[in-house]
Amino acid sequence: MPVRNSFHSLMKIGPVQIGTYRDNRGRTKHAAVCTADGCGWSADYASSAAAQLAARSHRCRIN
Repeated sequence: MPVRNSFHSLMKIGPVQIGTYRDNRGRTKHAAVCTADGCGWSADYASSAAAQLAARSHRCRIN
């Protein structure tokens, strides 16, 4: 049975939302997801600082 992700410590930087969760091995991970329509960019990071840097430098390629 797949593990359900429950995000906490949510923060938003521009169109990118960052959430903290625990993966199926119990490690803390940070997901950065662009909320702009049609963008579809997302990435997982081991540290909050890396996720925040990615959020600040993300540029949507949607016209």
